[in-house]
Amino acid sequence: MKKIFLLLLVAHSVLAQSGIQFLQTPIETVFQDARRSGKPVFVEIYSPTCHVCQSFMPTLADSRVGKFYNTKFTNTKLDFALPSTRAFLEKYQLLVPSLPLFLYFDPQQQLIHFAMSNNSTDEVIRHGTNALNPKVRSQTMKSRYVQGERSPNFLIDYAMYCRITKDTVGNIAVMNEYARKTSPTTYTNQTNWLALQKLVLDFENPMFQYMLNHLDAYRKAYGDEPTKDVAENILMSSLFSGRGLSYPVTKILEIRQDLMKIGIAPKVVTNRTLLPEVNAYLRTHQTAKAVERMDNHVNANQMSVPEYLYISRLFNRNSLDAVATPTVVKWVNKALTLRPEPKDQANLYRELAEAYKKAGNTAEAQRAAQKAI
Repeated sequence: MKKIFLLLLVAHSVLAQSGIQFLQTPIETVFQDARRSGKPVFVEIYSPTCHVCQSFMPTLADSRVGKFYNTKFTNTKLDFALPSTRAFLEKYQLLVPSLPLFLYFDPQQQLIHFAMSNNSTDEVIRHGTNALNPKVRSQTMKSRYVQGERSPNFLIDYAMYCRITKDTVGNIAVMNEYARKTSPTTYTNQTNWLALQKLVLDFENPMFQYMLNHLDAYRKAYGDEPTKDVAENILMSSLFSGRGLSYPVTKILEIRQDLMKIGIAPKVVTNRTLLPEVNAYLRTHQTAKAVERMDNHVNANQMSVPEYLYISRLFNRNSLDAVATPTVVKWVNKALTLRPEPKDQANLYRELAEAYKKAGNTAEAQRAAQKAI
């Protein structure tokens, strides 16, 4: 029995070593080893609770995969949930859209390739082979795009590379081109449904605009809630993106109507678009419209002291005229009736002083400032 047990231990040890040998050392040490050996680095971003990641374990333990990766790469794996992994990804400005994610770096820690692989031995080896080929790896996608490469699969891969490297501008341009080159008759197929889920970030993308005008077709193919979720994600990611900060009011109102069109409750939509609308009005010096929009919200909701303080500051800091002063005074006085803590009282009186000062009412501004003190 002892001999059988020892044989099983040896067999298990050999099997465990036949696949990819993942270093357990910190990532910086992994790159130090890579620089000494001159090998690129393969990093699997995974989660121990991810069932898809678990399904890859036999593939990564395959002897053919192990022989290829152990010869060609220095290998490690990082648990996505760990703070050290998040810090590593943040350092290199990398996004993880789904797990597992394969990342390939040169020894100097430059990302050269990525892969979101099918679960097969040949596919995992193919991705590693591509990472070693300067002509086809992800690092060259931008130059290949500039030089005119436009195949559908290339555009999909490049758009995902843009997502992973947080190049939103590049992603939008590529996906707009993909949508223009793709027949609308195929917009509802599985490939383009996945593209809407994973790659489309801009509500003006032609494929998403088609979706908004053919919601029933998507609901029939993929279900009511999934369709609503995908559309909502694209609309909200557009509204609260960096480019969304410069949207004109007309575009924000368009998103507002689209949110209601996909089935979001009107009151929820009104609340979500409140600040983008108000900021757009203030940015274009339409103070009266900004005041009206915000005051309607105040009158329809029970506001807290911090909320009154926030909106008072918003208008005092961002309006260039005294149009908002009477309304800001009203908001501050309402907040004061809620018996705020002394610190909040002081801040409210300060905003009151700022509002009166903007209106040129020096006496009231001084009185409010004294109360703040």
